[in-house]
Amino acid sequence: MIAAPDPEKTFQLSRAELAVFHRDVHKLLVDLELLLGIAKGLGENNQRSFQALYTANQMVNLCDPAQPQTFPVAQALACKFFSQRGGESQHTIHATGHCHIDTAWLWPFKETVRKCARSWATAVQLMQQNTEFIFACSQAQQLEWVKSRYPGLHARLQEFACRGQFVPVGGTWVEMDGNLPSGEAMVRQFLQGQNFFLQEFGKMCTEFWLPDTFGYSAQLPQIMRGCGIKRFLTQKLSWNLVNSFPHHTFFWEGLDGSQVLVHFPPGDSYGMQGNVDEVLKTVTNNRDKGRTNHSAFLFGFGDGGGGPTQTMLDRLKRLSNTDGLPRVQLSSPAQLFTALERDSGQLCTWVGELFLELHNGTYTTHAKLKRGNRECERILHDVELLSSLALARSAQFLYPAAQLQHLWRLLLLNQFHDVVTGSCIQLVAEEAMSHYEDIRSHGNTLLSTAAAALCAGEPGPEGLLIVNTLPWKRTEVLALPKPGGAHSLGFWKVREADVQISSPALVTVPSMGYAPVPTPTSLQPLLPQQPVFVVQETDGSVTLDNGIIRVKLDPTGRLMSLVLVVSGREAIAEGALGNQFVLFDDVPLYWDAWDVMDYHLETRKPVMGQAGTLAVGTEGGLRGSAWFLLQISPNSRLSQEVVLDVGCPYVRFHTEVHWHEAHKFLKVEFPARVRNPQATYEIQFGHLQRPTHYNTSWDWARFEVWSHRWMDLSEYGFGLALLNDCKYGASVQGSILSLSLLRAPKAPDASADMGRHEFTYALMPHKGSFQDAGVIHAAYDLNFPLLALPAPGPAPATTTWSAFSLSSSAVVLETVKQAESMPQSRTLVLRLYEAHGSHVDCWLHTSLPVQEAILCNLLEQPDPAGHLLLRDSRLKLTFSPFQVRSLLLVLHPPPN
Repeated sequence: MIAAPDPEKTFQLSRAELAVFHRDVHKLLVDLELLLGIAKGLGENNQRSFQALYTANQMVNLCDPAQPQTFPVAQALACKFFSQRGGESQHTIHATGHCHIDTAWLWPFKETVRKCARSWATAVQLMQQNTEFIFACSQAQQLEWVKSRYPGLHARLQEFACRGQFVPVGGTWVEMDGNLPSGEAMVRQFLQGQNFFLQEFGKMCTEFWLPDTFGYSAQLPQIMRGCGIKRFLTQKLSWNLVNSFPHHTFFWEGLDGSQVLVHFPPGDSYGMQGNVDEVLKTVTNNRDKGRTNHSAFLFGFGDGGGGPTQTMLDRLKRLSNTDGLPRVQLSSPAQLFTALERDSGQLCTWVGELFLELHNGTYTTHAKLKRGNRECERILHDVELLSSLALARSAQFLYPAAQLQHLWRLLLLNQFHDVVTGSCIQLVAEEAMSHYEDIRSHGNTLLSTAAAALCAGEPGPEGLLIVNTLPWKRTEVLALPKPGGAHSLGFWKVREADVQISSPALVTVPSMGYAPVPTPTSLQPLLPQQPVFVVQETDGSVTLDNGIIRVKLDPTGRLMSLVLVVSGREAIAEGALGNQFVLFDDVPLYWDAWDVMDYHLETRKPVMGQAGTLAVGTEGGLRGSAWFLLQISPNSRLSQEVVLDVGCPYVRFHTEVHWHEAHKFLKVEFPARVRNPQATYEIQFGHLQRPTHYNTSWDWARFEVWSHRWMDLSEYGFGLALLNDCKYGASVQGSILSLSLLRAPKAPDASADMGRHEFTYALMPHKGSFQDAGVIHAAYDLNFPLLALPAPGPAPATTTWSAFSLSSSAVVLETVKQAESMPQSRTLVLRLYEAHGSHVDCWLHTSLPVQEAILCNLLEQPDPAGHLLLRDSRLKLTFSPFQVRSLLLVLHPPPN
């Protein structure tokens, strides 16, 4: 079922017939089928069950297939039964036609285009023949494909949308994964989707629609509310392997306190067929009986099966109001949620993430897709920032709005829940990788263009400029490429022929600004901090010390000791070793690329290295390093450079793996000398805590969880943070921090994860809380390297410039971009969030020529009461914990 398609498979048509459709016979068969379904479904202890059985029996007795004149007599018996009405208290089922189509999965993107055309053409025919039929359709990307490839069909969809029968839902570009995309990428899903629906269908969606993804971030309620949505429909948590979710209709409260009304169709499906057993299950399975009396019923064959059929409609119409059964009405999602809202006073509230207790392997499968996702998210961040700054400083610069929209839509397409998760066939993965390459290539060009415009008119010779795209000042060590090409030290691989590596340079760059490349005489300045010392002992172990942390590696490269120098506190558990690679057998019950089962933890095998493989790399000063090789198995090997820079609070592990395994799982572990029943993990626009113990079934179901750039285990006064640049799977069990690195599933893509991989993780011991110690900033620094960009006539050695800075370390300026609805204007959008979990007042300082500042929502619609006072180039902003705020900055034109 989950294998890749066979491209050689053929079918032979042996016979084709013309036939006459007898509607009266069809109606008899539908009625008989429904009566038998009622008899079986209501059971032998129910009076109405026997009435249905006896009615069906009489119909069989009266009906003679050879004598059509007997059909109406039999039909009259069925009509009498179905015309007997239920009471006013009957549960109401809102039946909505739907055709869930994965944007890619076991088929490529181009096949989805054809699936959409075939399925929606059928829906159009049904809407034409059944004026009461309502069809809900999500995913703007699929509608955009149909618009460009099948314009006539798109026009018909618009026509039925005006009639209220074709209902766009969801508000997003695709039905994205609910865990892995960044907070900004989730905002863009809604921004691109809602704008498309408004442009093509005249209004935005009021319901978020994500029935088939692998968990739901605790920041989704705030993002939904910021995009004009307060209703959410899904059903995937019915797949939980361990615990049954306790509600079908409830309020969901997110990380910041935002609430949305959530409904899970109690039939636990989005592909119903209108059968009696499905209708009865929708009532009996409902976990909120008494609190609400309305449920959704989504019917239609999905994934290219054609959607709803006339037979499904006939069944549901027949069951509209029949004694013994719930009331069934053909309805829209808006009608359902309006009914739920009217009677929501008794509903329960669920606080925090909606964690799916299944498909935990999707946090790790297809590591190159994960790396491409993280890289391209930051590339687009940097291009938007530099383009915005160039727009502010240059009257001639044209903001690349169309190009950026195209690149963002490629990234959003790849964040579909069966693509970035790696649960797709090889053909899809290869196409997704080509999308990432397009973003890298075009992003490189746009970055060069923006840098040239940003520095135009500056005096000085042609050379390199060091750019900091983060909203705080940074002092870091880096090796510089020679001038003459647009290169990022972190985003793009620089060819050996293009780079002349000098001694590492220590550079200081202001927040969201630039600084010149240090002159040759200043490449080795007097260090404000202790230089890095590197010592190899006679036993082969290596110590790296920068005066902030002291790292000791055993002769095989494992971490014997990690000391925070200021306190003398050891971070590694007594008698244990960190940077321990471990291999697990990884054979799930069924969903190979999706699942990792809890029993894999019983197969833990430490990967042991050979003494003598550890060697000193860079010998100290601004940077010190050691490296080693490790044979993981007869088929797979690893090389790693452990790097410590002057002034840096964390040690980095640059890792290259050649991976050729089958059903194995590679992780790296760090046993910490820290104790806490809760560990902290970064999510979109914030962080949350998860248990480090297995007290309850809800706890041990989280044996493998997802995280973004960092996780932290802290006790009072001290903690240990594990950072990464492209990984998502993680866990903390007891005091052991574990980062998931590579899997090796064989279905639906037998080649998944095979080959060469590169990634970096880092370890940061800290005094006090992770917030005060700067863990969040450190993880950003690791993920957003300083950029070395060509400056056509730029900065002399004395020129530095900063566009934005913040007065509080608790607030992150996440995004700077041009306003979406005003591509020709000089209006910027800034998105900020509170990252510590605190109430805070923050001053935003800018050197840009701001004319007006207005608060807006995530769709960039201004708040009429949101005008901000600009005082001495500063704006005061107030945040509650994990609050996301957006504002519009209208700029003065730059001087000519």
